[in-house]
Amino acid sequence: MFKFVVFAVAVTLVFAQQPQHYLSPEGAAEIKSYASDISPDGSYQYAYETTNGIAAQEQGVGGRQAQGGFSYTSPEGIPIQIAYTADENGFHPEGAHLPIPPPIPQEILKSLEWNAAHPEEEDPQYEIASRRL
Repeated sequence: MFKFVVFAVAVTLVFAQQPQHYLSPEGAAEIKSYASDISPDGSYQYAYETTNGIAAQEQGVGGRQAQGGFSYTSPEGIPIQIAYTADENGFHPEGAHLPIPPPIPQEILKSLEWNAAHPEEEDPQYEIASRRL
């Protein structure tokens, strides 16, 4: 039992003396390039790239709109690339790996087109019902 305890303490000391970032490749990554610029009018841009293949860039006008993208390699070795815009209508990413919704069935499309072409018309039946409420 004493030998096991001594061995466990020795192994713990060896790993404790090693810098933790060497235990994973991402921890050893360094910044290869970095650029940033902010203008008085609120517009900005930045870009960076790391030695482990992560890259990002963005430009925009503070708080109103932005566009950019980023890329990296997934743990499975798949290259991931995202391009995006962000504005008053939200965040809109695009990438080959992102899921896409199924197509809208033709029956639903026809119904939506009909609804758009025929805005709600005054119907006495609904007028009477709404007065009762």
